[in-house]
Amino acid sequence: MSIELAKITDLDALLEIENECFKDPYTHDDMLYELSQNPCSKILIFKKDWCSAGFLDFWITFDSATICQIGVKKSERRQGIGEALLLEAIKILKEQNVEFFTLEVRASNTAAIALYTKVGFEKVTVKTGYYKDGEDAIYMVKGLI
Repeated sequence: MSIELAKITDLDALLEIENECFKDPYTHDDMLYELSQNPCSKILIFKKDWCSAGFLDFWITFDSATICQIGVKKSERRQGIGEALLLEAIKILKEQNVEFFTLEVRASNTAAIALYTKVGFEKVTVKTGYYKDGEDAIYMVKGLI
């Protein structure tokens, strides 16, 4: 098992996970932009037994960072992969003196909310109608300093 920064050669694996996990997944061009052109983006990929099991895409902007996407293959869930990705991102952010880590999560995604709470994120507010389908988002923050 390893967690590393994703490369262009990981694009197909990232898209496979993305399409399995999200109602409104990134397109090929969106993910390619995140990997190769977005100067704020970092994508961590969790590799297990020669396959990619999950990823975390986050942006670092000055003293804060935001989770854009985190996904774990359905067959690999509840094995600590999401938590490992979050903890690795937190380690990277602390090394870069980032002060806050933020995210939005679907209000119905109780498993994700529990995971984020476990690693220290706190609920700040509800963003009403945040998602394209009208679902609310829970806005969460973790202080890093």
